Amino acid sequence: MTTHPQPRPLPLSLSPFRPAEDGPLLHTWVKTPVELMTWAGPSFTWPLDDAQLAAYAAEPGRHTWTAVSPGNHRIGHVSVAGTRLGRVLIAPEQRALGLGRALVSQVVGLCFGELGLPEISLGVWAHNTAAIRIYESLGFRTEQILEDVEEVDGALWTAHQMRLTAPTR
Repeated sequence: MTTHPQPRPLPLSLSPFRPAEDGPLLHTWVKTPVELMTWAGPSFTWPLDDAQLAAYAAEPGRHTWTAVSPGNHRIGHVSVAGTRLGRVLIAPEQRALGLGRALVSQVVGLCFGELGLPEISLGVWAHNTAAIRIYESLGFRTEQILEDVEEVDGALWTAHQMRLTAPTR
């Protein structure tokens, strides 16, 4: 029987999202209306601008973070509003390296630890299979599928509503 080494967790830290400093980077990561819809759903309008990012970061009850790798490279973004995880984004040049899973895993730990949330919910587009795989690998389960809820570039998009309950103590 062959055993495979467990992958090492990728080091990253969460820094509070600062629209003036981190917003310009988001502009370079979200380059089209379709990318904006994929990242944030219909809550922002194209083109994404600084005023929208400032208002988003200032929403009461919303926690927003920039993911930072060793060497202080900003490589991602994530937020939590109430019990809703969202706006997960990894820099395009950093994708497919396991950073998305590392980021979500860290935020889940923070939500159930420091924030004391009883559960975490999220929505993800059905065609975003890489994200769905990450969420499922961390224990999220689809509770509802919303068929054809958004029209984007003439195509109807379906959303998965997923949930993860805090571990029992």
